[in-house]
Amino acid sequence: MIRTPLRPLARILNARQLGQNPDAIEAENKRIRNEAVRDTDKIRAESRLIVLSGFFLCAFAAILVKMAGIATTAPEEPQVSRGSDPILSMRADITDRQGRVLATNFDTYSVYAHPRDMIDPVNAADRLAEIFPELDHERLIKDFTGDRAFVWVRRQISPEQMQAVHDIGEPGLLFGPREMRLYPNGPVASHILGGASYGREGVASAEIVGVAGVERVFDEFLRDPSNEGAPLQLSIDLSVQAAAERVLAGGMTLMNAKGAAAILMDVHTGEILSLVSLPDFDPNDRPTVLTTGDQSDSPLFNRAVQGVYELGSTFKILAVAQALDLGLVNPETMIETAPAIRTGGHTINDFHHYGRENTVTDVIVKSSNIGTARIAEMIGPERQQDYMQSLGFLEMSPVELIEASAGRPQYPRDWTMLNTMTISYGHGIAASPLHLAAAYATIGNGGRLVTPTLIHDPNNQPGERVMTEAAAEASIDMLRQVVTRGTASFGEVAGYEVAGKTGTADKVRPQGGYYDDKVIATFASVFPASNPQYALIVTLDEPEDTSGSEPRRTAGWTAVPVAAEMIRRVAPLLGLRPIVETPQLTGVSLEAN
Repeated sequence: MIRTPLRPLARILNARQLGQNPDAIEAENKRIRNEAVRDTDKIRAESRLIVLSGFFLCAFAAILVKMAGIATTAPEEPQVSRGSDPILSMRADITDRQGRVLATNFDTYSVYAHPRDMIDPVNAADRLAEIFPELDHERLIKDFTGDRAFVWVRRQISPEQMQAVHDIGEPGLLFGPREMRLYPNGPVASHILGGASYGREGVASAEIVGVAGVERVFDEFLRDPSNEGAPLQLSIDLSVQAAAERVLAGGMTLMNAKGAAAILMDVHTGEILSLVSLPDFDPNDRPTVLTTGDQSDSPLFNRAVQGVYELGSTFKILAVAQALDLGLVNPETMIETAPAIRTGGHTINDFHHYGRENTVTDVIVKSSNIGTARIAEMIGPERQQDYMQSLGFLEMSPVELIEASAGRPQYPRDWTMLNTMTISYGHGIAASPLHLAAAYATIGNGGRLVTPTLIHDPNNQPGERVMTEAAAEASIDMLRQVVTRGTASFGEVAGYEVAGKTGTADKVRPQGGYYDDKVIATFASVFPASNPQYALIVTLDEPEDTSGSEPRRTAGWTAVPVAAEMIRRVAPLLGLRPIVETPQLTGVSLEAN
């Protein structure tokens, strides 16, 4: 910066020559310098004020935007952070397709002991054994009087039990808060839900983990905090499930069956509205797994997906549908049904003599093994095997149950012509009732493959086409005639046009061969026949109808009446209105007045 001198020499000399006062020059220069400094300071102050004003303006604008955002946001409950808790005890609910709760969490307490803080450990053990009779009294005394510093007494207790323990007055008995898994409907849908148990445990919380059913398959989803407690919505309908269980339990008792299974499926989406396996259990008090003997004797065994059975004549319509698809036959094609077929050292007979020839329709209506075998002979082993593959009969079901992995179908390694004939009427191949339900649903929707699912999704659609629509429609017509004039006459339900096929198969001996007096009886059906909406499979294990003079075990006498009653009960719950057929009036004429 160049500073101007206050007393410049040239101006001083010039002022003296002119007789002026040189001090005035210095005063004038001071005034000019001070004004310049003042102007510079003023400009600097104004700039700072402008910058500071801009900063405050931006800050107030940001606050205004944030306040506006908060004002337009929907109110939410405050969320408590659980990041410090290494055990996530929160588990999402499971609901049915209507949102009704099937599984939820319930706040309860655990009771544990610090033996070193106990005043009278023996008395505490005595009192606890009275409150919890299932506890080992001697073991409690040993734990309380030994060297242990911590002892679990009970993982979960009721409020009444908590009060009783509190009344003991023992300072060494303590309570810890925790959640337990609660199934408010008891045994209803038990094989679908499966059950849950405790994983990692602490005195203040416990990890709930799924051990079977959808609880196990969707365990990660149900425990994921990022889902913010969103429930798992299943495809089943609680009302339909409860009604199906009651009917099946009554039918199982009346028919003296060892066990039973039933599946109700939407033919268009593959959604399962009801899946029942009997005997069942209460998932609130899940029984222990059998370690010896036949696992199918356990109530934990899911007959609908784990049970792999020869399902008998219910398979006949599949052979006919394929033959119709291939153009080998039509419903009126005559098929030889006598004499018996002898091939490969085996003889294929019919239950009754049905005459020398029958139409394809009557082969199904009368349930002729010989006629179906003749049709299968036209198809051949390779094409039949491919067809069974396309319908899912050679693989385990993809349904969302951990137990489905045990229901892998059994079929011959070498698919011979003899196997082709016997498989056509349901012998020599074993599958689960769920496999059969998916196949009948495929026929019911016009020939598109369905994937069985327990998850409710309105956007579910059938898969690829595996049979022509014409073949599916003709098959439904034949199944309808089985009910109106064939082996399933007890399956007729007024107003609901039931179409279906019976199947009675001798039960396989564990050591090989077949029992003479034990069968698996099945009725596979779709309804209403004029516009199929649902497929229903009912299977009874070792049924025996004793209402007549002689015991009757065939599906027509056992499984069919049970299925008919089930349809009668659940159809109104599904919103199906009865189809009322108006009778034709004869002998009535109209007259004009």
